[in-house]
Amino acid sequence: MQETDLHDLSDDPDYTALQHQDSMSNSSSKSVRMCDSSKSEIVYSKENVAVHPSQYASERISGRLCIIKQGSSFFLTWIPYKAMPNLVDSTGRKSNSNVSDNDRNLYTIRPVPLSDIHSIRRHIPALGWQYIIIVLSSGLAFAPLYFYNGGVREFLATLKQHVFVVRSADDPNVFLLNDFQDPLQKSLSSLELPRVLSVANGTPKQGSPNEVSSIYDSMRIDGITASGTSSAFEYRGRHRRKTHDPTHDLSIHVMEKFSLVTKFAREATTQLFGEFHEIHELLHDRKQKDSSPLDAVVVSQPNDTQSKADNIVATSDSTELDKLSLVWGKPRQPPLNHEEWETFLDSEGRVMNSKALIKRIFYGGLEHELRKEVWKFLLGYYEYESTYAEREYLESVMKLDYETIKSQWKSISEVQAKRFTKFRERKSLIDKDVVRTDRSVPYFEGDDNPNVIVLRDILLTYSFYNFDLGYCQGMSDLLSPILFVMRDEYEAFWSFVALMERLGPNFNRDQSGMHSQLFALSKLVELLDHSLHNYFRQADCLNYFFCFRWILIQFKREFEYEKTMHLWEVLWTHHLSEHFHLYICIAILKSHKKKIMEEQMDFDTLLKFINGLSNQIDLDSVIRDAEALCVCAGGNGAACIPPGTPPSCPVDLDAGLYDQQDDEIL
Repeated sequence: MQETDLHDLSDDPDYTALQHQDSMSNSSSKSVRMCDSSKSEIVYSKENVAVHPSQYASERISGRLCIIKQGSSFFLTWIPYKAMPNLVDSTGRKSNSNVSDNDRNLYTIRPVPLSDIHSIRRHIPALGWQYIIIVLSSGLAFAPLYFYNGGVREFLATLKQHVFVVRSADDPNVFLLNDFQDPLQKSLSSLELPRVLSVANGTPKQGSPNEVSSIYDSMRIDGITASGTSSAFEYRGRHRRKTHDPTHDLSIHVMEKFSLVTKFAREATTQLFGEFHEIHELLHDRKQKDSSPLDAVVVSQPNDTQSKADNIVATSDSTELDKLSLVWGKPRQPPLNHEEWETFLDSEGRVMNSKALIKRIFYGGLEHELRKEVWKFLLGYYEYESTYAEREYLESVMKLDYETIKSQWKSISEVQAKRFTKFRERKSLIDKDVVRTDRSVPYFEGDDNPNVIVLRDILLTYSFYNFDLGYCQGMSDLLSPILFVMRDEYEAFWSFVALMERLGPNFNRDQSGMHSQLFALSKLVELLDHSLHNYFRQADCLNYFFCFRWILIQFKREFEYEKTMHLWEVLWTHHLSEHFHLYICIAILKSHKKKIMEEQMDFDTLLKFINGLSNQIDLDSVIRDAEALCVCAGGNGAACIPPGTPPSCPVDLDAGLYDQQDDEIL
């Protein structure tokens, strides 16, 4: 078989068109530079390829992605830039200025033989940057690599010039490397015999330890270094334990193999089940001796409170992946009271340790009397560093600003209103919604309730404050608890404004904000519960529209009023993730997985069942389960959620977050 046949991707029009181009872009191998004049050469180099340790763009780590040739072997490496205060990347941000040496070392990809790569998945989000996930033959994966300047197509095209690449039959966005169609070649390759690759492409087996070491030692290109001895050769998340615990390391290693597995690398995980049973016994023995063992994480089924109280490792009833013992969410704590709140403030009213406060609220919530003050911090109305005097002055200014905005619609006469169609339509819709919003709550019940009038006035004022968005059904549900807590009209308004800075995209006319969250939810379920995801696929429920109400109004109608407020303050902390609400969705779905699958619910039945769960969900259990899922998903879970997905913090549009710089999409 000729090499051109092996590398044929003629089914891809992008690659076909690329063959007619005279040269690659300047990000590839247009000019070959020598890494070591006697041994290695760079055949591909791409600047501003970044890793996102978190969902915040300011914390990304930028670097250079390279393909290196040494002899007849090829290696892939990604080296982060050094921290340079004056170095600015393509989006105008200071590059790696807030990144520690430990983080750079953790995410560095030391040279990996291309023969050790199983597949590469490309992601083309509707909003944001294209990125790839590289999966090794072992089933492990590196952190997603974001191409800020475009260039995914050129990268794949260069790759196919040097290694056997085919598209996956199951997913056109997955490219398999070294996936030989000939049974003999595939069998020989799996044995990793010397020079086995010569059967396919005339090259010897790549990546001896000496080769990798020599290439890594020689990588000092234009100020790029990979200092230190630690490596992110296998991506295992951002944080590591400071003390060495072999049992912990081994168990986490196995669990992360599962958390990083995707559907196109599942064959590599069969061997892990044997490892898991051995480790489970090891952990059981350790549990008898250690006062602080590795906690267990399982999503509970209804009426499973006894097993949770005893903190017993339970097993699921379906697939092998569900047999995994993960990590329990931490026990819930009593709500933060006024006396404890005072300990977080200095003499002038500044919050001394905002991270500790956020964590405390995440695990316990707030006593109701504190909500009026503390919610303003959680929503960004107050700065954590502000003093009593600064907050008092802010209140006076915000009150005047509110009255100014409110006067804009209050001054509209009936004659003007007749010629102001948009105002009439919004006012009519608001009038209809407020009279049916939370009327069973004593604060809003009864005819001619003045609080209902205040609710209407705030919504009308907001429609003038944010005239582009205006008013949509569901906003009254979000405002109601805020007004109940704040009581003052202008404080409720500005708190609602702060909340809508995060949740406003939920009400976009094209529903792009909702679709991006439902898409991320689908990817997270696929990652965390593959069998449930497959069931939804078979039932034609992959749009996850049955979770639409949950996400749109943040579970407002799923819990009692007090529990809704408790959940909201947990979500607003952004303690583990600014998208923790998606993990809440998954926790609820997993807790009812058995019933959903056994009764073979179709979309209509599932939608009715989900809506029927209102006021029947154990909130504390769901929060603990969601915490466990979020911890286990780790960086791979974050990679399922494109940057800018609501309810993220307000986007810095100047950073070009939505700027898609590839002229052509792969």
